[in-house]
Amino acid sequence: QVQLVESGGGSVQPGGSLRLSCAATSSIGTGINMAWYRRTAAKAHEFVAMVLADGSTKYAGAVKGRFTVSRANDQNTLSLQMNSLRSEDTGVSICNGFSGSPPRAYWGQGTQVTVSS
Repeated sequence: QVQLVESGGGSVQPGGSLRLSCAATSSIGTGINMAWYRRTAAKAHEFVAMVLADGSTKYAGAVKGRFTVSRANDQNTLSLQMNSLRSEDTGVSICNGFSGSPPRAYWGQGTQVTVSS
């Protein structure tokens, strides 16, 4: 059974940077999209960024221009480079893998990101 494990969370000051990683414990195969969501004080479940199975990327307006999402060549590791962090970025970042046909979904347990002075 595929499991996703996030790492790289921590505490930084506003304007700082963090790089998150999400690793699958086994190969997830082809046709799987991977995304980052987060749970913050303002939103219980917020889309952040994703890499689709075809390699294209999408970003939420709140992070576009500050965050960069990427997927490793082996397709089993997802990363999120977060720059110019703000206090409102504080929350639990969660990794997600999914497909529509057939429908599949994998979720990580999350990693804490704290941005404060």
